[in-house]
Amino acid sequence: MKKIPEESTPDREPRSAETMAEEYERKRSKQVASMRSLMDYAIGVIIVTIGAFLFFRNQFDIDFNKQFPPNDSDKIIGGIFFIYGLWRIYRGYKKNYFK
Repeated sequence: MKKIPEESTPDREPRSAETMAEEYERKRSKQVASMRSLMDYAIGVIIVTIGAFLFFRNQFDIDFNKQFPPNDSDKIIGGIFFIYGLWRIYRGYKKNYFK
């Protein structure tokens, strides 16, 4: 038969509700940080891809370019998207959400 460990043993104090709440909050914060990090990675990659497409749009042979020819504003917006996407990826890497 397995012996079920008791809540209170001589070498282990019973956990208070406050300690358990802190432990739960720490676990919850870690889960939220992981999810936000994953979301930052995914959105960052999407935004970098859009930025690269806008920046190099004149090199693609698509019908959209014939209707709306690329100009300098596409390159500016593409650069802004690219930089913002890199920042989102960096933020996901750092996981500095609750500090």
